[in-house]
Amino acid sequence: MVYCLYWLELDRTRDTSGTSSPQVFIFRGAACIIFRLTTIQTEIGPRNMDLIKWAYSWGSAIAQNPKYANRVGLALLCFDGLLSYAILRKVPYTEIDWEAYMEQVSQYRAGERDYRNIKGGTGPLVYPAGHVYIYNWLYSLTDGGAQRERVQAAFWMAYMVTLWLAIACYRKASAPPWILCLLVLSKRLHSIYLLRFFNDCFSTLLIFASIFLVQSRQYTLSAVLYSLSVGVKMSSLLYLPALGLIFVLSTGSTGKAIRLATLILQIQVVLAVPFVASENGSLAGYLSRAFEFSRAFLWKWTVNWRFVGEGTFSSSWFKIGLLAVHVSLLLFFLATRWLKPVRGGMIQFARNLVSGADPEEANRTAVRTDGVYMLTTLFTCNMIGMLCARSLHYQFYSWVAWTTPFLLWRSGWGVSFVVLVWAAQEYAWNVYPSSRISSAVAVGCMALQLVGVWAGTSDKDRKQEKEAKQKRT
Repeated sequence: MVYCLYWLELDRTRDTSGTSSPQVFIFRGAACIIFRLTTIQTEIGPRNMDLIKWAYSWGSAIAQNPKYANRVGLALLCFDGLLSYAILRKVPYTEIDWEAYMEQVSQYRAGERDYRNIKGGTGPLVYPAGHVYIYNWLYSLTDGGAQRERVQAAFWMAYMVTLWLAIACYRKASAPPWILCLLVLSKRLHSIYLLRFFNDCFSTLLIFASIFLVQSRQYTLSAVLYSLSVGVKMSSLLYLPALGLIFVLSTGSTGKAIRLATLILQIQVVLAVPFVASENGSLAGYLSRAFEFSRAFLWKWTVNWRFVGEGTFSSSWFKIGLLAVHVSLLLFFLATRWLKPVRGGMIQFARNLVSGADPEEANRTAVRTDGVYMLTTLFTCNMIGMLCARSLHYQFYSWVAWTTPFLLWRSGWGVSFVVLVWAAQEYAWNVYPSSRISSAVAVGCMALQLVGVWAGTSDKDRKQEKEAKQKRT
């Protein structure tokens, strides 16, 4: 019957030249799959069916058991390395900001140190000093930006290192191996790293190195790399509330946390010295450009808020409203989720900040701030910032894509929910230019992640965490 339908469709869609249209090949493939599915059990026999069931059960066990994450992660690194190489060979580079970055660096190399005077084809230099140093290195590596193959090799390496760090962070949080697969399937993420050359690639690499180190309780190194990430792009500041909280809870000392914060600030000062202390430098010029919080955004480039309309997007009350929602969500998660390691909640935490925590209780709190707590808190804090961002451009997907699989899994709402929301988000960020529908989907997916992680980390739902820890042991 299936083949009869196939041949009928073949005759109907065959063109006058005697060749078949693309629809015929699609229909033929679907017909063959249906036919094979209806006959496969009869052909392979009971014994082979048992073998298939065993293989499925074995594969499912591997996909769910965190102790296999190391092997699955290694396989995914090999797979994505080959996939990325194929993309570099087959897909052409797209010029967006690279030439402007090289123009800005050439002015820096010529001796200009006043940030207000450094400009490129797309506008003034609006990133901190770390950005300049990285692209100055790329300028030297690529003969002024002319050797594009070397540029792509550098960004390919940044992508692979970031992927490895993300997998390592997931492993420390006892995440199941199957969600690691979603890290390597994003079309937009590959495009950002391999074909666009944005500075987000290096900033996210440094932030994941910092997260991995804080999970390993290497707080000083974590603070250093976090500050370097901020020194490349100030989007890393979205992680600061959660990272500061983790420093306080994990070290058990407000004083230690303050010293780490001081270290972060000192590194920013060191990075800025050439642009501040030089003869033609300017502190006001550097701060106003590198950390410009009053920057205006264009509605035509927004990925997330196109559906609200240009009038609303450009209004001052919309900007203030987003800031109010951002602060409110941070306080809400702090009060209801992030202070769970502290006995006594918000009130006891405030007392500990002022008068110091009891040493024994501080040790118990530090133990409770394990890898899964840290990653959940940090990723949630960043996602709150992304949801409430004034405007997101396509390169900001690198701040979202690495965290989405984990946050969706933490909801505890099953594989179908994770895959569907991930796919919807991937669709939204691949629509160019963005539409009202795609922007609404993008915002909705981020909101769903926050709702899911809040629900999945409640006191009534600890089954997922316990099962993950049992499997890992």
